[in-house]
Amino acid sequence: MSDSADAAVRGRTGLVLLWAVLLCGAASPVLAADPPPGATLARDAQGGVTLRAVRLMAPLTFDGRLDEEVYRTVPPGGGFVQQIPLAGVPATEATDVWVFFDDRNFYVSAKCYDSHPEREIVTEIRRDGSTMSQNDNFTFVLDTFHDRRSGYYFQTNPLAALREQAMINGLINESWNTVWDVRAARLADGYTVEIVIPFKSLRYRSAGPQSWGINFRRTVRWKNETSNLTRIPVEYGTAGVAQLAVAATLIGIETPPLSKNFEVKPYVLSSLTTDRAARVPFSNDVKAATGIDMKYGLTPSLTADVTVNTDFAQVEEDLQQVNLTRFNLQFPEKRTFFLEGQGIFAFGEQGGDVPTLFFSRQIGLGGGQPVPVIAGARVTGKAGPFDLGLLNIQTGNKASAGAVATNFSAVRVRRDILRRSNVGVLATVRQPASNGLDRNVVFGVDAQLAFFRNIESTVYWARTASPHLQGQDVSYRGRFAYTGDRYGMSADHVVVGANFNPEVGFVRRDDYRRSLVTARFSPRLRTHPVIRRLSWDGSLDYVTDARATVLMDREFEGAFGVDLHNGDSARVRLSEQYERLPARFTIASGVAVPAGVYHQDTLTASYTLGQQRRVSGGLSASRGAFYAGRRTTAGYSGRVVVSPHLVLEPGVTLNWVNLPFGTFSARIISNRLIVTPRPRLGFGSLIQWNAAARQLSASARMSWEYTPGSELFVVYSDGRSTLGRGYPDLVNRSIAVKATRLVRF
Repeated sequence: MSDSADAAVRGRTGLVLLWAVLLCGAASPVLAADPPPGATLARDAQGGVTLRAVRLMAPLTFDGRLDEEVYRTVPPGGGFVQQIPLAGVPATEATDVWVFFDDRNFYVSAKCYDSHPEREIVTEIRRDGSTMSQNDNFTFVLDTFHDRRSGYYFQTNPLAALREQAMINGLINESWNTVWDVRAARLADGYTVEIVIPFKSLRYRSAGPQSWGINFRRTVRWKNETSNLTRIPVEYGTAGVAQLAVAATLIGIETPPLSKNFEVKPYVLSSLTTDRAARVPFSNDVKAATGIDMKYGLTPSLTADVTVNTDFAQVEEDLQQVNLTRFNLQFPEKRTFFLEGQGIFAFGEQGGDVPTLFFSRQIGLGGGQPVPVIAGARVTGKAGPFDLGLLNIQTGNKASAGAVATNFSAVRVRRDILRRSNVGVLATVRQPASNGLDRNVVFGVDAQLAFFRNIESTVYWARTASPHLQGQDVSYRGRFAYTGDRYGMSADHVVVGANFNPEVGFVRRDDYRRSLVTARFSPRLRTHPVIRRLSWDGSLDYVTDARATVLMDREFEGAFGVDLHNGDSARVRLSEQYERLPARFTIASGVAVPAGVYHQDTLTASYTLGQQRRVSGGLSASRGAFYAGRRTTAGYSGRVVVSPHLVLEPGVTLNWVNLPFGTFSARIISNRLIVTPRPRLGFGSLIQWNAAARQLSASARMSWEYTPGSELFVVYSDGRSTLGRGYPDLVNRSIAVKATRLVRF
């Protein structure tokens, strides 16, 4: 049977299985009994938890101190259970929680007791600060549709920092923001927080009495202890609070009538730009622009977004990376419009060498430059057991980037099955294709299945249609994993055809068939005073061309790691690799590696300082054979906390390469400075020097949320070449001022 016929059979089989599964329903959760009279919390023998919300009869004094009468008359919920380090054991530091509501707002309050409050680790005050989880912190999640799959995540710390995210099927969308507020107070026996969320900031089924899902997580960072209101398996990790299937049930909540759910967010922008490296160089280009984003709730669970004349001047600069392979690098998406709802468009558990069928950075960027986004629309959300995502974006011409007007479309439908599984389809269209002609179409089906606590499986089948590429245009994957805490193993098989070409996606490499097997043994030392966990890992990675006729890569890897109670970890890795280069490629300026077969052995050691430290981050070093020569690397990427208001994030990547074809070094040195006077006001700068590319770049950014949901940005960036003598020559420079205003109806 030919490759194309074989792929077609697999595709038809996958479709039959997919639609058979679509007919299945989701399992109904088992609920705990209601709390008895006079109590707000009940637990059952199976671990189910029910919590009662209480209507406020008098307004709260919103100061974080919990000194109103209601805190003395309404009993709190509590009894948190450890997840880490001793799963299922009561938390060593008590936490009390209350849930209130009135006609306009939803409230959560907490008293976080601490036997040694002077040891609390509090180093993050930024809005949406990524290291807040490495502080002492308090987190809660809401499942307002009580579907046990989608919801909202809110996190704060003793400094009243704010971090919110959206969740779907255990995946977290970090870019989601809404209007809410926090107050906190530090006391002699711990800290307290009060949180208020307008009902207008949430989506729910209808007005009146409701049952929601809810869970709470408390992190005592100086102990590296994580506990939750409900018992969460240790295998789920610290993000287990996002697994809404194991959340508690919130009763007693009464929601007001649904608002219009209509938001308008216009912006004004002024910028001055120079780019001497563009296809058509320009200097001091003055731009003044306006645009608007609109959000409308089509139903309580489906939201439509419209953007007109979109601009992303406020987006932070990418961190530069060293690339010593023949494959392209994939940089993360940072633009808010494309990040919202991103989890719905995720397909087939993408990442690494696995193709990404929908990668939004293909939209609005070209030749390393922004391309004008004329208008776009998106619908995302749930319709019963289905997740829906519809997107259409129209971009314009930009001669300096070599871009022509292009339309991008994506359709995603995914159905919930069982308790934590789903199946779905994805289709994308780019017209014209990247060659400026024809169009590119992609279609795929996938399933992500989770059984019991620890068994996961992912399968997909996808095909692309490009008129200039015929045949070998299919990709498929099957992955099985057991993710137990003590033992783990996985088997993964991926095939990507030579002409598989998703032009609204990303393919790191094509024409390959990859089989990967991994195994892990990671016992926890429950009584050791220093070591928390040991781990032994092994893997075999075997890659051929897509027809399985030529061995391209083979790698054996073994690793040993140690996790300490103080949050530090150490790891040693030894790998042996066989690599066949099908063609010559340039690895550095003036140095090319010829086609051929290469054997490479590498020893790598790393040590990670826990992020709760004042000086944290990862140190690494490696040495080994590299393309018939030798390669030595060293690096550090970390964080230095002067105070919660002043943080440095230095990074150093050093490579010394000695090959028969030439000797070179590849070095990148960077430093980010973060100044945060208040949670909603921040200043940041980033300086990067790429020695191999002879590039020096700098950027500075001010972000001020002057009223909830409305921002002012001032952004400066400067790129220079160090090829010449003296002061680096200017390559590009820009300064932009952008203001937005959120209006809610």
